[in-house]
Amino acid sequence: MNRKNSILLKIILSLFALNSLSLFLYFTSYYSSTKPSLPRSLLPKHRTQTQFLKPWPILPSYLPWTQASANSVDFRSCEAYFGNGFTHRLDLLSSNSSGGGGGGGGWFRCWYSDTLRSSICEGGKIRMVPEKIQMSIGGENLKEVLGRKEEDELPVFLDGAFEVHGGEELSKEKKLVSREFLDDYVPRGEIQRHTMRDLISSIRVVGEKDFACDEWIEEPTLLVTRFEYANMFHTITDWYSAYVSSRVTGLPNRPQLIFVDGHCMTPLEETWKALFSSVGYAKNHSGSVCFRHAVLSPLGYETTLFKGLTEDINCDGASALHLWQNPDNLKTARLSEFGEMIRAAFELPLNQHHIRKPTSGHNVLFVRREDYLAHPRHGGKVESRLTNEAEVFNSLKTWASSYEGCKINLVNGLFAHMPMKEQVQAIQDASVIIGAHGAGLTHIVSASPKAVILEIISSQFRRPHFQLISRWKGLEYHAINLSGSYANPQDVINELIKIMKSLGC
Repeated sequence: MNRKNSILLKIILSLFALNSLSLFLYFTSYYSSTKPSLPRSLLPKHRTQTQFLKPWPILPSYLPWTQASANSVDFRSCEAYFGNGFTHRLDLLSSNSSGGGGGGGGWFRCWYSDTLRSSICEGGKIRMVPEKIQMSIGGENLKEVLGRKEEDELPVFLDGAFEVHGGEELSKEKKLVSREFLDDYVPRGEIQRHTMRDLISSIRVVGEKDFACDEWIEEPTLLVTRFEYANMFHTITDWYSAYVSSRVTGLPNRPQLIFVDGHCMTPLEETWKALFSSVGYAKNHSGSVCFRHAVLSPLGYETTLFKGLTEDINCDGASALHLWQNPDNLKTARLSEFGEMIRAAFELPLNQHHIRKPTSGHNVLFVRREDYLAHPRHGGKVESRLTNEAEVFNSLKTWASSYEGCKINLVNGLFAHMPMKEQVQAIQDASVIIGAHGAGLTHIVSASPKAVILEIISSQFRRPHFQLISRWKGLEYHAINLSGSYANPQDVINELIKIMKSLGC
């Protein structure tokens, strides 16, 4: 009886396996025959794998970004100046429109800011043809491209360098935008070579048969062109513009990023990689690349950080909580939000109410200027803004070691030879940040809300960069204006004594 049951069980299992195999083959055959096939022009030779996108961190200074009507953000208010004024929507191509976007076509629109006089543009089913972008490869090691000219690194866009799918009904390609549109919504202004304007000008709307893709990128991707990519101040304007573009377009996660320029790698790329989900270079792709969703970031020159050098922007920093409860057109928390974003990107703590233990003392960070090789045309020598910087630092070191008011930790900010995370952490942990006028001080965007800034300004570099950033963040700011480029160490110490006493030290 047991033998018969065993044979019967084997027969039943065999029949079950045979039936399962038959059903699998049936449904596989059915779906293969009924599934609509894509036109050959839309079949990529290679489709990228879906990449993991970093989530947005929770930022204490975050306030909602508006995409509503133009009336929702006042003209030339602080909100508008700091990026929340891109509210004028311009639909240039709709996937549901007839005669140029129907039949599964792409889409393209711009968000214009009357205050900043620039646009953030985005679109779907956009094709990039790297061979039609004339520039160096980009992303090389600096020492491999020494002596390369700047004009070789900046992109020149041939017609059709970028294309957008116009749908099945489009029979003849056409330009996406007119010269009049560019003048109205992507104006050149004082920028002699407006690469993002040139990129948009190159875009053609093409029909289905001409929209062939070697590679698809499914995730939202920022397209960024840079100029002074090795300078900390100008790079922060690019970081800020890319961050604002991501928020204005409502991206649910941190996007991927592609540099549409031919610049080589620099240490600043470390922060690009930390801020966004991934970083690549346009020319590193061997064939045409199609984006399911691409966002075109404005040039850093068009941010308030840069415009504030020539325009009177009357804004003061305030906490997000204060502005939430008491909206004020003359106050902003956006720069603090952005500084927190940088800190969060490096997984540094964001607790604004952290109080250093009395036994640990106050960190006084001296941001130094060092010689280093910045870019292919750089000789490695940094222009001195404070001729006796070493003397001043050594005097501060002696003073700090014997100061009786409290314990002072003088931090030697040799940023040119420090990893970016260590630079940001040194800024975050500082009670006082001191330094000669120079791009390294732009790091104060990531300073804690209670930090005090002391800038030493030579007579040749009386520029408002860091006074403005301090004001827009709500930081206490002091300056020592020199008659030349030599600072009396005792004058610096006396100013620091006043600051330390104001901190209860």
